[in-house]
Amino acid sequence: MERAILVNLATNQREKEEAADSMTELALLAKAAGAEVVAQVFQFRQKISPKYFIGEGKVEEIAQLKEQTEANLIIFDHNLTPIQQRSLEEKIQARVIDRTQLILDIFAQRARSSEGKLQVELAQLTYLLPRLTGKGRFLSRLGGGIGTRGPGEKKLEEDRRRILKRINKINEEIAKLQKRRQIQRQARRENPVPVVSLIGYTSAGKSTLFNQLTKESTLVSANLFATLDPLLRRVELPDGTYFLLSDTVGFIKKLPVELVTSFRATLEEIEEASCLLHVIDLASPRANEQEEAVEKTLEEIGINKIPIIKVYNKIDLLPHRQELLSLNERTDNHSVYISALTGEGIDSLLRKLRSLLFDRFRFFELKISRKQADLISSLSRWTIITRKLERNEYIELTVLAEPKNMGPFLRYLNGGKQGEAKI
Repeated sequence: MERAILVNLATNQREKEEAADSMTELALLAKAAGAEVVAQVFQFRQKISPKYFIGEGKVEEIAQLKEQTEANLIIFDHNLTPIQQRSLEEKIQARVIDRTQLILDIFAQRARSSEGKLQVELAQLTYLLPRLTGKGRFLSRLGGGIGTRGPGEKKLEEDRRRILKRINKINEEIAKLQKRRQIQRQARRENPVPVVSLIGYTSAGKSTLFNQLTKESTLVSANLFATLDPLLRRVELPDGTYFLLSDTVGFIKKLPVELVTSFRATLEEIEEASCLLHVIDLASPRANEQEEAVEKTLEEIGINKIPIIKVYNKIDLLPHRQELLSLNERTDNHSVYISALTGEGIDSLLRKLRSLLFDRFRFFELKISRKQADLISSLSRWTIITRKLERNEYIELTVLAEPKNMGPFLRYLNGGKQGEAKI
């Protein structure tokens, strides 16, 4: 395990006030990457040093601290320029990485699908390209380590032409995969079944909620960015209606622009959703900041017209959870309090989803002759078939649809029955 020293610089009062929380998050990121944090260094300095980012005296302090703690990795809670990174490595005599490299490294470890791996490699190569000339000796050293995973040292030693050629090749492969995804999403758009996407700050409990709703067992971890590749599963509601649920990668403050650009698969899943469930860790002392960070990211990528339900999670860790659960009885469909771990409040969440997704829908019971069975395939394209029973000469169906679309099928109503089931 690598031994890391964390470094944070504040240049104004606001950054100084946020430094402790930011360093706590950086420590969690370092742990998720597989490092042991042995020391933390903070500096308040009004101007950033073009050469070292921090002051030269603080650099010497870190060099001494490195010897005392036997650290072999220095992680900055900021983005460094290639010059700053090289200068720091030469002065401290240890490998230096920044926040972006750390996050990219975690993504490299967690990617599982072919598209996820390609997007990680693209993000890393895009980040490393301007750093190929005159790399610090610790970055070019063989042996790997945090911040060096992904493309690999061999690729990094290739000339810029080869790197650019690889980037172009990856872009071509990702474009093919995205085209395939686009076809799949188009098929879903033509299908009346709504799609709900889980979003939220990393470690807010999205995967736990995903498992609770789908009754599946996906990876649940306290580590940041445990879920990377998009998942899509069907969720049944008690009245027979259903929707598709998508789990996505966690958001984070100061998300590297390379990842925002590269991880379009996840963002495209969000853009196509009928509703977003914004999962918020209510037990976190930084809940408000994390909530704002997610909302800011959504605004930056242009997703602001999709209905959102704020899901305040982890109430089992709070002493006043019963008071919070009582708030779920309000008619407001924009927020709900739950524990994804214990299942408390899940019924309220499902009721709010049922109301939001299917408010304009009604159930219709149809009776169609077997000779007109081709009508059923037509129905399935714009109604949700919740029950199908085949008899000798007829096929009986229960469908969920908007009444305005049922005109051509009203003559097939079984006993004129239509209505709305409650859950």
